[in-house]
Amino acid sequence: MAGDASDEGVVVAQIGDIDDGWGILIDASVTGTVDDIAVFNDRGEYFALDNSCSHMQGPLSDGYVSDGTVECPVHQGRFCLRDGSVVSDPPTEPVASHRVSVDGTDIRVTPNPARLASGI
Repeated sequence: MAGDASDEGVVVAQIGDIDDGWGILIDASVTGTVDDIAVFNDRGEYFALDNSCSHMQGPLSDGYVSDGTVECPVHQGRFCLRDGSVVSDPPTEPVASHRVSVDGTDIRVTPNPARLASGI
């Protein structure tokens, strides 16, 4: 299934692979997107955003996750995990969000159509 961004999404991890309060990096070649995707676990709820911070392209997958946000490790800007909106500066532009679903033990990401590499 990896690399097949069908309507059901791409299996990117299993329940238990992402510790609470952390994220993992999914390479763009797996999802067919223009940016790598970061998948986060916030108290058992999973979220996916473009990995590159809109401010200085810091890796959000390495960021601190808490209370529905992720903090970029470069300049501590925060983004909402649900929709990628900016919660605190220095970023001024949101990052794209992607749909996450859980199917049994599979964590699936359905890429945001606007962020598919084929859409460029």
